[in-house]
Amino acid sequence: MTFHHADRRTFLRGAAALVAAAGAGTALPFAAAADSGDPDHLFKQGRFADAERGYRDRLREDAGNAHAHAQIGYIALLSNRFGAAEAHLSKAIALAPGDIASTQRLAECFVRQDRLARAVPLLRRTGRSRDTAFAKVYSHIDGTPWRVSGVRSTRVPFHTLDPVPSVEASVNGGKPQKFYLDTYATLDLSQEEAERAGLRALATVEGGVVDAHPVVISVGVLDSFRIGDIEIRNIPVQWNDAQRPPLPDGSQAAGAFGTTIFYHFLTTMDYAGKALLLRRTPGSPRGELARLPLWLAGDHFPCSLGSLGEHGPKMVTVDTGGIGSAVDTTVAIAEQYGLKVDYDHPRERFGLKTYPVTADRISLGRAVRRDVHGMAAEKVFPGLPGPGQSAQFGFDLIANFTHEFFKPYAVTFDYERMRMSISRSS
Repeated sequence: MTFHHADRRTFLRGAAALVAAAGAGTALPFAAAADSGDPDHLFKQGRFADAERGYRDRLREDAGNAHAHAQIGYIALLSNRFGAAEAHLSKAIALAPGDIASTQRLAECFVRQDRLARAVPLLRRTGRSRDTAFAKVYSHIDGTPWRVSGVRSTRVPFHTLDPVPSVEASVNGGKPQKFYLDTYATLDLSQEEAERAGLRALATVEGGVVDAHPVVISVGVLDSFRIGDIEIRNIPVQWNDAQRPPLPDGSQAAGAFGTTIFYHFLTTMDYAGKALLLRRTPGSPRGELARLPLWLAGDHFPCSLGSLGEHGPKMVTVDTGGIGSAVDTTVAIAEQYGLKVDYDHPRERFGLKTYPVTADRISLGRAVRRDVHGMAAEKVFPGLPGPGQSAQFGFDLIANFTHEFFKPYAVTFDYERMRMSISRSS
């Protein structure tokens, strides 16, 4: 969740944010460049279909090209084409056993299909503490993971719209509690809620430092999570004791949930109608205003195509948890794309200087917002939604579209057909 507070990454992104490549450069990677037939260049631009054709051309010349197999597998994974992802990532690993990135991606391919047992040995091989921790969690899940029961669809009213949407949900059959909704969240509980639910930590992961306080993230298995009239059983969960932004009444939320739950359903965050809609059957939103491609990087980072001013569309992230912000980017990108940077009111964020920005126009397809506000970081830094994750994902991102952008709309995430739809309301 992109709360503009010191705990946002450690609370909701947890250890996932720490995989961002250290030392991401400050140079602007989005400057205009001559078109290239190099598939690596095309991939970096986010032109995945063109890049895949280029990599397949390389395989016709050299069937043992491990890099081409790895990249085709990664492109397939971004689009949830699991058969192609498994085939090419497996081939890449066979050709280059030391390819840790492909090993992680193959594990993620199985995790997204809830085939957790297939992911465990792969995660144990990477040497990463987070992978080791989740391998242990997955190995402790008895029976079918992510077992869904209940009605075919449920609509749960928002308890709050700001600072970000929240709804009621219950943990292990307990009293319903308030949970923030955020596309950059997995399923994250407060320490208090984890203790109430009687959760046992199977492993821990370092989660960074908040206000000089090291954050340790505990991971385990949750028996039951109920949202409206739908129940999900046997699911991975994480929790920590970081201070969280309060709800408007001053109380604390019990946690947050987002994409790892969302991609098990056809999920609509209906900002205009102030409700969360989860459906277990396919469908199309009413009054669709925009339909956009959807890609999923890592286990919970949705990406699509967005425009700043008249520039674009280019790759963006969709992290709905940014308090008071419609768009996050960097100063260099803001200046290049015509956003107004307020240099007179700098802010400190994670030890890095940021500035308020105003955009005359930003858009996701035909969903357009004008005269909206956001923030721009002085330079690229790992973990910043959008530009800061370019090194982590391997392709360039110009911005993150977040909370304030979506308020007039309902946004639907369809991870079966890999598209994001925006309508006036659901």
